[in-house]
Amino acid sequence: MAVKRFKPVTPGTRFRVGADYSDVTTNVPEKSLVVSIKKSGGRNNTGKMTMRYLGGGHKKSYRLIDFKRDKKDIPAKVATIEYDPNRTARIALLHYADGEKRYIIAPAGLTVGQTVVAGENVAPEVGNTLPLANIPLGSIIHNIELNPGQGGSIARSAGTYAQLSARDGKYAIIKLPSSETRMILLTCVATIGSVSNSEKSNQVLGKAGRNRWLGRRPRVRGVAMNPVDHPMGGGEGRTSGGHPRSRTGLLAKGYKTRYKKKTSNRYIIERRKK
Repeated sequence: MAVKRFKPVTPGTRFRVGADYSDVTTNVPEKSLVVSIKKSGGRNNTGKMTMRYLGGGHKKSYRLIDFKRDKKDIPAKVATIEYDPNRTARIALLHYADGEKRYIIAPAGLTVGQTVVAGENVAPEVGNTLPLANIPLGSIIHNIELNPGQGGSIARSAGTYAQLSARDGKYAIIKLPSSETRMILLTCVATIGSVSNSEKSNQVLGKAGRNRWLGRRPRVRGVAMNPVDHPMGGGEGRTSGGHPRSRTGLLAKGYKTRYKKKTSNRYIIERRKK
């Protein structure tokens, strides 16, 4: 997968850097794995806006992704590599030997026709899923479980990966994409390889309208508001706005918000680097 630049035939294409989608093999999703998704517009169940600057955007359908990879020792053939509007990574459609079809996060290097399998003693090859206890040290992994049977929740976005550094007792020591080092139970599973679409970070939207298509509305700076709307608002002319803080008064720029007695603190060996 690579990025492509556009001829500046319009103001929107002058600075645009987009994906070439050469890795995508079809534009028609598997109908049995697609469900409708309703837009919230940033509102909760009572209609109150809880997330600002969300709304609009192109209509999307949700692709059901298998994050658990719980079909053990049943080989699956990669049928297609597809674009998913709900995530930055590509997804792969698997046809299992027993006839079932499932979507997974597509790792980099996965190709149509390749066979992948999940299980206790499968080979540590790209796309295969196995427990951390059976993965060779130093391996690049993604879609990592935090709790056994929960399903992968770490390293799922485009280009991300973690590394299995060591094993200590019943825990594996993982270096996460954020540079944090933490312990995870050896019974948790992970998938071999890094996530596809690593060039995502090099893309440039090119115009504000493309942000609107993604459902993102214009963001208003706090210093441009009135004092009634934001702690940094008000003042004569262009004032700096005082100490940087959120709309609710929470300090920004380095103020630590993590709960000091959080249960998972004891599993973190080294915090992420600033």
